[in-house]
Amino acid sequence: MVFAPNPSPPAFAATEPRVKKKIRAVQYGVGPIGASILRLMREKQAIEIVGAIDTDPAKAGRDLGEVAGAGDAPWGVQVSADAEKVLGESADVVIHSTSSDLRDVAEQLLRCLAAESCVVSTCEELAYPFRKYPELAAKLDAEAKAWGVALVGTGVNPGFVMDKLVLTLAAVSQRVERARAIRIVDASQRRLPLQKKVGAGMSIAEFREKVAAGVIKHYGLPESVAMVADGLGLHVEEITETIEPVVAQERVKTEFLEVEPGQAAGVLQIARGLAGGQEKIYMELQMYVGAKESSDTIELAGQPHIRLVIPGGTHGDIATAAVVVNCIPAILDAPAGLRTSRDLPMCFFPPTAKP
Repeated sequence: MVFAPNPSPPAFAATEPRVKKKIRAVQYGVGPIGASILRLMREKQAIEIVGAIDTDPAKAGRDLGEVAGAGDAPWGVQVSADAEKVLGESADVVIHSTSSDLRDVAEQLLRCLAAESCVVSTCEELAYPFRKYPELAAKLDAEAKAWGVALVGTGVNPGFVMDKLVLTLAAVSQRVERARAIRIVDASQRRLPLQKKVGAGMSIAEFREKVAAGVIKHYGLPESVAMVADGLGLHVEEITETIEPVVAQERVKTEFLEVEPGQAAGVLQIARGLAGGQEKIYMELQMYVGAKESSDTIELAGQPHIRLVIPGGTHGDIATAAVVVNCIPAILDAPAGLRTSRDLPMCFFPPTAKP
């Protein structure tokens, strides 16, 4: 059978991607991740960056493009330490990248909501805060609804690889009994703050002390377990988490630091979701300098059994900026309130999308 070309394709087939209006964006926090997000937003024709907030004296008052390390700097937008002034710019969305601990950033988020701006935050504990911080989650939800805006915590992990992607794969399942995700990340290819956060270069004793103090950990693993549990209806009653050092077997040198044999190279972090004493969800994160085979693996036991492997894994810094920026149209269209990546129809935001 031969199909002749359609001389008049439907109008929707030729329509360029569009957004409702020119999106006015503010960046809150211009660290390594905030800078990466800024450079990506700069590529989007539909986004106008109208301001940036950072209290670091080395950044405040400088041109934002220069602080972000952009090749096309200067941008003509200054970084400011005055959050109230910048939030008064009537931004449609604030991209928030300051801290992993929800308690530390709650007031910042509330200030953004009161400015009647939607918020996309990289705060890992905001990704699914309903179990750990139910009262704070309820407050953020109520405030967002009161101001008629939406907020979400997202990124690559939590926000995509070990939760959103798991739930997306489950769309082809008739039944899911257990879920398993293993993420192996070579931290030597990542930014210095992350290498420090996983304890690279510490003695094992110091590593354990920092874990006990809550300093060494990857935030967000229990949040991913909770999101997957609720999304799959696995009725998880208890979430456990363990953190152990990955001990370096050989000397490893990164751009920023050196790790000797016997020192901590990073973390082996495992979170489990239990129901009736049985393991329903298993999530393992190996994040250390010198990892030989980075990968992301997801398995769903049920009908059918599904196994997905991403060789090389998903580059955390690149993907975090991508997920955050690609999420902007979705959060602007979302109902007011606290949302999660589980709720949002996340997809690619083309650079050529026009208002």
